[in-house]
Amino acid sequence: MISCLGTQPITLILRDLASGDKDALNRLMPLVYAELRRLAGTYLRNERPGNTLQPTALVHEAYIRLIKQDQPDFTGRAHFLSIASHIMRQILIDHARVRNAGKRGGGMLKYSLDEALNAAVDRPSIMIAIDDALCELDRKDARKAKLLEMRFFGGLTAQESALILELPVEKVRAELRLAQAWLQRELNGPPAGGR
Repeated sequence: MISCLGTQPITLILRDLASGDKDALNRLMPLVYAELRRLAGTYLRNERPGNTLQPTALVHEAYIRLIKQDQPDFTGRAHFLSIASHIMRQILIDHARVRNAGKRGGGMLKYSLDEALNAAVDRPSIMIAIDDALCELDRKDARKAKLLEMRFFGGLTAQESALILELPVEKVRAELRLAQAWLQRELNGPPAGGR
């Protein structure tokens, strides 16, 4: 994460935003734009050359969605980035579903966790599989799903996630390990031979 920005001005702007100041988001974006662009670049790093969805477009679409929604009471920079990463995830999933529409698959594919988490947008089936798995985990354990989303879609550290969720860092790390193991099993599908 970029730490040279300082958190005080961002925190004050986020308070203004939560208070209904519509211009606050316009003041905030220049302060977090580079960080959001880095996150978007991480999502799209394996993207094939010439694809229409580029990091700048992803950040701009996230900005448009942010200004269209009611603003949550952001608690700080990490919380804002968590929300922004969720919005970017939804944009990527929407894009993947559109690209995957009409394609016919030949059964459940298996993915390694690394492959799935580094999925490119030009492999929409992986993005959809991740989203489906995270939605299932959210129904079973919303906190673990949120931790995975914050870590792998938001790039937040264990310390930042602990701050947002008001948990000890050790607990965040332990739950994240369990969530990663669960996600790996989900992406691999049922073991051969059934059970």
